[in-house]
Amino acid sequence: MKICIVGAGSIGGYLGARLIHAGEQVTLIARGANLTAIRERGMTLIETDGATITAQPALATDDPSKAGPHDVVIIAVKAHQLPAVAPLLRPLFHDTTIVVPAQNGIPWWYFQRHGGPLEGRRIESVDPDGIIAANIETERIIGCVVYPATELEAPGVVRHIEGDRFTLGELDGSRSERVHLLSQTLTRAGLKAPVRSRIRTDIWIKLWGNLAFNPVSALTRATLIDICRHPQARALIVAMMAEGQAVAERLGITFDMTIDQRIAGAERVGAHKTSMLQDIEAGRATEVDALVGTVAELGRLTDVPTPHINAIYAAVKLLEQTVTRVTPAHSA
Repeated sequence: MKICIVGAGSIGGYLGARLIHAGEQVTLIARGANLTAIRERGMTLIETDGATITAQPALATDDPSKAGPHDVVIIAVKAHQLPAVAPLLRPLFHDTTIVVPAQNGIPWWYFQRHGGPLEGRRIESVDPDGIIAANIETERIIGCVVYPATELEAPGVVRHIEGDRFTLGELDGSRSERVHLLSQTLTRAGLKAPVRSRIRTDIWIKLWGNLAFNPVSALTRATLIDICRHPQARALIVAMMAEGQAVAERLGITFDMTIDQRIAGAERVGAHKTSMLQDIEAGRATEVDALVGTVAELGRLTDVPTPHINAIYAAVKLLEQTVTRVTPAHSA
């Protein structure tokens, strides 16, 4: 497969290095110092055991129009960056190009091929003007849930912290040949890529914790274990997760674990700073719209009250405005 990764940051760089190392033809779309480093030295991946892979992409560029059509386009920019990027992606597509959004939160395509009364409904929190949907046809999309934790340690250098699973699924739940071919390609690169018939359930299972821990950590500057062991903060987390669960269940999602079990999993991660806290500390825009704003929006659509989520969402939006005003925004 000819693969293009749009956004060669921590996750995109991790994927790119693994795929190139496995022999795939990969184009990396990056910019700034990261692009310069990749062009000069390739993409370096530091594995969890300290082993190092340095991979040379077929092409590294900041201009998708120079890359030409690809069989697979993996979108690894953050959700709030995609409306600006989506109109630039057209030159990467041929008639059967697959698009794989490797992003957190509720995606813009959530109600595409969903069925029911909300079929085709746009998620305004992540695609407010419909720009993404207008530039990426639904039939191209394969859903993806990203589990690895990685860090862009330096320009052109990614450190793998934990996890290697990229869950895949067609939006209509079908078991297509293309999703299995993509799964096999990722598997050859040493990744886990299970194919699910209910990809939206996997999205919610991951989002369930993120919708609460990420914003609370950003507001309090606390790590996961500190939040879990603080009685009042833990109660807030439980309330937000209960609201999120009620929204998801109204949309037909079934959870196979309890809130306490999900919190216990977060506590085991330990003194970890969430990505939203890291963004706030760096003065960057956050994923709060994709992780929290979307759930509040879906609550309104399904008539499920989300008072705790609404309050925390408003507080983080103000915090984000404050820190990005003090520190000029710069993206990952």
